Amino acid sequence: MAKIKKEKRNRLRNKFRFSIFNDTSHEQVFAFRSSGLMMLISVVIAIFILIGSVTLLISLTPLREFIPGYPNAQTRHAIVQNALKADSLEQSMKLWDFHLNNIQRIVVGMEPLDHQEITASNKLIDTSSTLFAKDSTTNSDSLLRQEVLKQEQLILKAQERKINQIEGLHFFSPVKGIVSNGFNIAINHPFIDIAAPANSAVSAVLDGTVILSTWTEETGYTIQIQHSNNLISIYKHNSKLLKKSGEKVKAGTVIALVGDTGSLSSGNHLHFELWHKGVPIDPQLYINF
Repeated sequence: MAKIKKEKRNRLRNKFRFSIFNDTSHEQVFAFRSSGLMMLISVVIAIFILIGSVTLLISLTPLREFIPGYPNAQTRHAIVQNALKADSLEQSMKLWDFHLNNIQRIVVGMEPLDHQEITASNKLIDTSSTLFAKDSTTNSDSLLRQEVLKQEQLILKAQERKINQIEGLHFFSPVKGIVSNGFNIAINHPFIDIAAPANSAVSAVLDGTVILSTWTEETGYTIQIQHSNNLISIYKHNSKLLKKSGEKVKAGTVIALVGDTGSLSSGNHLHFELWHKGVPIDPQLYINF
């Protein structure tokens, strides 16, 4: 047994030569010498390099969209649309709760709430048990109503501050051009298209961090930037991207060049989106194009 192990060790230590000769002149053209152990190590390293190269090729190129389970552009679009529909349903439910609360207030002789107050709070307080109580004018009920009104006023002021924060921001125009297709939620067009010459500079509208810098079959070269105040700006169909994911950018910094990339593009233009808290907003309300 020991003799067999010794022979295997010697086999790994033995030197091997790989030579190539000219068949006519028998002149040696190429020679390679190596031990069995070095050849085994070389094969293992080559396998690791091959695996690493395939992994990088799939993870850094559009080939990753062909992997089962990885969301493509259509799937991501469907996710956004479903989120918008869910938000619309939530707003409808809040409106129904608001009307029901007003009906209960009218039944007991109380003044109905103003419709503008529906935007002041994220949920309506269920007061059905107190509205139909026998003694609805007790001191505890009065204190409760005062506390509720106070909380609603605080929430309304906080909401106004958030709106003022967006209104007070100075947006840079992403590109110099003409708006060829405006913002219209009704026709499923929650963005604008800006016609501009090829390779025109595309600039960041605010300070922020690049969260996506990639290429897709439908939108071509695409870049997204996360800004403060829960704002996200998206720039699509570029001919070239100048920033990578994770990079910090200042307002007015050139991040890409106008192009006509992607199957959904029909000419040189910038597809521009502006989102606030997951809801698309009309960029023309804040940016002078």
